Amino acid sequence: MTKINPVPQDSPFHPENARAFARWREWKLAAHPRSPADMVVPVRDFPNPTEEESRAILRLCESANMAIYDTGRRDGGDSPHLAEELKIFAARFGLIDRERHRSMRDHELVDIRVASPEERPRQGFIPYTTRRILWHTDGYYKFGYEGVRPIRAMILHCVRQAKEGGENELLDPEIAYLRLRETNPDYIRALMAPDAMTIPEFVEEDGTVRPESKGPVFWVDDQGNLNMRYTERSRNIVWADDPVLRKAVDALRALLRSGEEPFLFRVRMRPGQGLLCNNVLHTRTAFVDHEEPEKRRVYYRGRYANRVRAPEMAGA
Repeated sequence: MTKINPVPQDSPFHPENARAFARWREWKLAAHPRSPADMVVPVRDFPNPTEEESRAILRLCESANMAIYDTGRRDGGDSPHLAEELKIFAARFGLIDRERHRSMRDHELVDIRVASPEERPRQGFIPYTTRRILWHTDGYYKFGYEGVRPIRAMILHCVRQAKEGGENELLDPEIAYLRLRETNPDYIRALMAPDAMTIPEFVEEDGTVRPESKGPVFWVDDQGNLNMRYTERSRNIVWADDPVLRKAVDALRALLRSGEEPFLFRVRMRPGQGLLCNNVLHTRTAFVDHEEPEKRRVYYRGRYANRVRAPEMAGA
């Protein structure tokens, strides 16, 4: 079972600790990057960032839970060699506990592209279509049952862009927490309830069963980090029967859709750019793909059970 730790009394994420929250809020709003351009870090020798480049990426992941690295490669090259480089690069930031996903290739990453009708089990899942993807954190259904490892971090690398569209919206979960707590601390209490959000069990094509996933939206891990699991989907999701929780979910949806949050960024990553993050909230707009197969949109994705951290902490 996924362990849910009691929030330490001295944590800024404890709903009753107004003083620590106020101090953390002041730091967070001052430290957070102001635009997508502020989150881009060029990496001259990918996958081997310099010490300066690594520090810049780590600072962004501390202040905003995400960074966009830029390898400068615009050729759209799609190969097992690139996948190996991505795994090496992720490991430079402590990301080693990689998920084994049903759609990953032999190189142990998932290549996100439009699936052909005969591709199973990808066919029918929205990431492998041209359709938009609503707000979510990755692996929100991986929580609360035996043997599961919650997704805490992700690398998402643009190999090739779509012809039109395919942008991502991004929001730091800590900013979502901050705005909701500013609105009503009771919303945080409701979203931290151990039964706040349930994803029913799912039967895979091969007959294996993914168990029911029940747990909070926000939780604090044993290192004191705030984590989030969320999906904006309306089907196959059960919210606890709590009027305060319903208001909290409505407030979160309003925050994500209002267009008024200054730290909510829309980006269209260029080939050779990628997102390294602590599983931030994100979307994808619908897109029009190229007709030529060799030009079609491709992203590589790796998901991890551990968070971004400095290389010297990787074995901690």
